[in-house]
Order: sequence, then structure tokens, then C-alpha cells
Amino acid sequence: MWVADQWQDYKLLDATNGEKLEDWKGHILIRPDPQAIWNTPKEHPAWRKAHARYSRSKTGGGHWDVKTLPESWQVHYRDLTFQVKPMNFKHTGLFPEQATNWDFMAEKIKNAGRPVKVLNLFAYTGGATMACAKAGASVVHVDAAKGMVAWAKENAVLCGLGDKPIRYIVDDCIKFVQREIRRGNRYDGIVMDPPSYGRGPGGEVWKLEEELFGLIELCKGVLSEDPLFFLVNSYSTGLSASVMAYMVHQTIVKNFGGQVVADEIGLPVEGQNINFPAGATARWSK
Repeated sequence: MWVADQWQDYKLLDATNGEKLEDWKGHILIRPDPQAIWNTPKEHPAWRKAHARYSRSKTGGGHWDVKTLPESWQVHYRDLTFQVKPMNFKHTGLFPEQATNWDFMAEKIKNAGRPVKVLNLFAYTGGATMACAKAGASVVHVDAAKGMVAWAKENAVLCGLGDKPIRYIVDDCIKFVQREIRRGNRYDGIVMDPPSYGRGPGGEVWKLEEELFGLIELCKGVLSEDPLFFLVNSYSTGLSASVMAYMVHQTIVKNFGGQVVADEIGLPVEGQNINFPAGATARWSK
């Protein structure tokens, strides 16, 4: 497992019975997580002192039960700064386990010895965008949600990247890649973190298991002649790391050589000497 264990402003305190207990820079949140299928005692005292808890509704969706919590606040990872806040469907605007992937891409960019252009698909609030831009890459940031793209711009300012070469695009990712192929635009690195299910700005339906292989194959057409990396992440329990590695091997490796490695990603559970699974990632590089 690749573990995001370098956080100072985030801690996973415990996880059990379908929930995880988190410390976001002193703000304690309880959020549902389908991976926590075990039922162990809630011995950590923070379970009884949480500032907010997200409760699912039996009819779908859910709501936050807030005791004391600011509307938003900032957390830091290495030299990056992000705004977080409780939002619909349990999210906070940041997936802390992705930091292990940020580090992988940043190292590739810093060691490339040449200009690097990165395409970030399903880019959300820009964690990967900021990591790549801070490492020196120019980035095209694509997401179908206008609000998330606006949030990413705010994060860029917080990171001191407001004047860096980042293009923000509100668009359906598949349609954008198709247009980039026609325009002849190419990228040295591609990162994508697609949802299991979603809708594009025009109502397009996205189902990960049905669409992912086609999108990876499509992205071959926008990789440069000497690409640096290709990274795809999935939170879907229906896609194992091995399945994603196979898809990337059949598309990227067969056309560009190099190698693909895949594994679970996760977070350390504070004081328990165990790591909590939080998805899977396939990484290709030369």
C-alpha cells in the first residue's frame, strides 16, 4: 500500500462500523466510509467530542450535524495550502490519501530536467493541480463542476500559484480530450481521479466500470512523444489495483513502453500501526 503519512494538519484517528474519525487541523469530523466494515469498540475519546458528524439518510443523501465548526478553514501539506469545508455528500473538498500520488508526480516533474505539461482530469478542487504546478509544471485543470473549478482557483492563490501557468476548464472530460486530440495538443503527464458515478455539465452520465477503459485508451492520443507519467485513481470497490494495472498496460505500456505499478492507497490510523485503505492507483512511467 502507498500511504500518505506525511500530513501534519490531518490525522485519521480511528475507523469502525462504517465511519471514520478524523482530525482536520483541530476540527474533529465523523464521516461515513464503506471500507470500514468491521465493528470494533469506539475507544478513542474524540468519538464523543466531534465538532461535526455526517449522517446518511435512509432515503439517500444525508446531512451534517454540526456542534461547533467554522464555515471553512485551511490545512497544509508540505508547501501546499488548501481550503476545506463540510459540503454535500460528506465531502470536505480534499482527499488526504491522494498526497501520496501528489508526491509521486512532483518528484517526476522536478527530476524531468525539461518543461512538463500536465493534464488533470476530474480535477476537483485541485490537489494534484497544485502539487504539479508547485513542482514546476504547466497544468490544464478540467472538471465538469463549475463550483469545484472556482474552488481550485482559490486553492491556487492560497498556494502562491495564482500567477502560474494553470488553465482551468469547466467541461466533460471525455469531450475535452476528444477536442484536444483534434487540436493536436499533447501532454507529458496525465492524472485522473474519476468518480464511480457522475454527470457532466450537459447531463452526460458517467459510470466508471463502463467508461474508464475507453477514456484511458482515448488519452493515448494526447500524450507527448516522450511522456513522463500516467496516473489513474479509483475509489470504486469494483475496480482492484490489478484491474487498473491491466487496463493501463493494455493501452499505455503497449504504445509507449515503460512500466505500470498499481497498489492500494491509504492513510495511517493514529497510534494503531495499521493503514486504512482508501482506493487504488495505477502509475505508469518510463
